[in-house]
Amino acid sequence: MREVRESRPVGRRIYVQPEGRDSRVPFREIELSGGEPPVRLYDTSGPFGDPALEPDLKAGLTPLREGWIRSRGDVDELERSSSDYRLEREADPETSDIRFPRIRKPLRAKPVRQMPTYNDDVTL
Repeated sequence: MREVRESRPVGRRIYVQPEGRDSRVPFREIELSGGEPPVRLYDTSGPFGDPALEPDLKAGLTPLREGWIRSRGDVDELERSSSDYRLEREADPETSDIRFPRIRKPLRAKPVRQMPTYNDDVTL
């Protein structure tokens, strides 16, 4: 883990919170020389780039967007996976030692009505 954290570019991690959202977007703020203002780069390093967080690889990632996804009201929670591959892996004792301890139930998008597009209103 230390190698990943030490390979980041010079600078510090900051977060920008979009207006009206409870999510935060990570950036790396890099100081420049010559009196130039710092430059912000989108930080793609995930939890490994946050020095205040010690990720637990066995627990999996925190579902940061789950509240936002559920609040839209356009998904249903399934009782179990609909993927034959996942069901086979879950039933296979050979893979039991590589499973995450808490498995979230899968979500499926609700059927939606196709919205008309601009071209639907044009007759030729």
